[in-house]
Amino acid sequence: MAQIGIFFGSDTGSTRKVAKQLQKLLGDDLADKPVNINRADAAALAAYDILILGTPTLGDGQLPGLSADCQEESWEEFMPNFDELDLAGKKVALFGLGDQVSYADEFVDALGELYDVVVECGAEVVGSWPLDGYDFNQSAAVVDDRFVGLVLDKDNQASLTDDRVATWVAQLKAELAL
Repeated sequence: MAQIGIFFGSDTGSTRKVAKQLQKLLGDDLADKPVNINRADAAALAAYDILILGTPTLGDGQLPGLSADCQEESWEEFMPNFDELDLAGKKVALFGLGDQVSYADEFVDALGELYDVVVECGAEVVGSWPLDGYDFNQSAAVVDDRFVGLVLDKDNQASLTDDRVATWVAQLKAELAL
């Protein structure tokens, strides 16, 4: 088993594609194949010392899940599993997808929700990301004038995605001394 577990929630498949891109850049020696969170349990996350968790933000700032009109269960349904997770001593990197134009007042809010729950579970969050290059009004994913993780807007800035992902992976490798 590799050091890094990658788990994602998705509705349209964009977050899954980014998770696969991350795993490919990290390599099989460092990161296991990404797993949809609807196919995981708390023990799956607990098995890794380093986690990368990804989510889109749907509608007015929601995590993906059945109440957000997703076809399958996702982060919303997984959230109760965090009650039994002790992430103390684990490092967690987060990434989120959102639309800064259509949802400027709740841009990547689901990422902020995921951040809050992993911090409550004792995780050390790594991989914060600068606000430069984004144009939005508010985001629950901003802490200390930075995003809590990598933020991608494939709706309005798709051409920046590959470079942002590659830059973030290099940043994570440096932060985690990989």
